[in-house]
Amino acid sequence: MERTFRGALLVARRDLSAYVNSIWGWIIVAAVLFLNGLMFNAFAMGDVPRYSHEVLEQFFFFSSGTTMIAAVFLTMRLIAEERQTGTDVLLEGAPLPDGAIVAGKYLSAMAFLTLLILLSLYMPALIFVNGKVGIPHIFAGYVGLLALGSAVVAIGTFGSSLARSQVVAAVVAGAIVVGLLICWLLARVTGPPFSEVLAYMSLFDRHFRPFMQGRVQTEALVYYGSLTFLFLYATTRVLTWRRWR
Repeated sequence: MERTFRGALLVARRDLSAYVNSIWGWIIVAAVLFLNGLMFNAFAMGDVPRYSHEVLEQFFFFSSGTTMIAAVFLTMRLIAEERQTGTDVLLEGAPLPDGAIVAGKYLSAMAFLTLLILLSLYMPALIFVNGKVGIPHIFAGYVGLLALGSAVVAIGTFGSSLARSQVVAAVVAGAIVVGLLICWLLARVTGPPFSEVLAYMSLFDRHFRPFMQGRVQTEALVYYGSLTFLFLYATTRVLTWRRWR
């Protein structure tokens, strides 16, 4: 267990350093913050007077979209780039369990995504200039963004493990994310019990809206946590199969 933990931290430190020292990671940060700021001013604040809590809900609504996009772009290089450059041979030959490799790569992307999300804190803070919102509402919204981001990072890591090309990895991850997003639409046109199953599978509608409204929902945290575990486990199995084939 200690060996796995240390191995995961070693991989995480290596990959996080690659994010911090490359222009790609900071381009994603700049693009997301720019889009968040643009939508915050154009749509959340807007020209029509709104209650402060409505502005905050709109902010988290748009931020959820940019968070998912950022997670896909940050993770597309995790394993696909290793295969593309040939360094996957060194990684697979390392005396580390596959679980440690996957956990390390997930932690590196999640750490950088967390930094990106926290850098947007100044936008909710601007609401205090002319309005008033509760700190618990802001806290709940950011818990939701981190939980949603965690699930999409795991999906992106899985997509990256399947492809040799980073572009293909992003397409695979994006397709899975879109598929989970539109489950709520499918739930509306199907009858029970499938409608309930599809509604529960929805990545956004049923699970993220409570966080937007300032409520930390245990069911949603369990859903996002289960999704994270499922796709990280699937990624581990892909790496194990590739190592022993």
